[in-house]
Amino acid sequence: MMKQRTPASELLERIAVPASATELLVHVRDYTKGHPSIAANNHPVRHGPVVGIHNGIILNDDELLEPLSCARCEPRMTVDSEAIFALAAHSRNDPRALEDLTGSMAAAWLDSRVPDTIFAARGVGRPLWIGKTKHELFFASTKAALEVVERYTRVRLKKREIGDGTFLEISGARITREERFRPDHSYRDPIALPAVRAPGEGVSCLRRLAVLAASL
Repeated sequence: MMKQRTPASELLERIAVPASATELLVHVRDYTKGHPSIAANNHPVRHGPVVGIHNGIILNDDELLEPLSCARCEPRMTVDSEAIFALAAHSRNDPRALEDLTGSMAAAWLDSRVPDTIFAARGVGRPLWIGKTKHELFFASTKAALEVVERYTRVRLKKREIGDGTFLEISGARITREERFRPDHSYRDPIALPAVRAPGEGVSCLRRLAVLAASL
């Protein structure tokens, strides 16, 4: 697990994926709760055996984490996303546990007790897309991100948007389990989302990817 408090383009200079890796989570965080100056607030976020990434805002995280002695295990940790991974950890990835969340969510996580598997879920308020071939499966927040994958991996993906209240278990580049849960469809973000803090960063990353791809 690697965290780096820098623009995404600087992550491209450091990221290295072992040839033996079969699952990978990559996330760029635009924070809401949990200041990034506290390393534990940055993604991936760990709760016990579960490590995950999250797009969205959870409002009742303190309430859900308060009874758990293993929560907030690092000093000054306040990130709301931990509540998702705590529910996953303590329910052994039961999608019905996610119904306790109040807020918006698209998330993915690994559980060390379930090797060679990625779990992903979409609640409300945030998108989740899947792109697959016979031998690979990718997920992202947007269709455009999957199109970037196609461009630089030279594969053609069959893409679809995952619906609200959907839980996925992914193994061997296949969706091996797909279940529904009931998110709170009445939820609306109570605060305006922050402006994008680095509006030129996406363009910068795409330019750097082009340079890296040309060198291969």
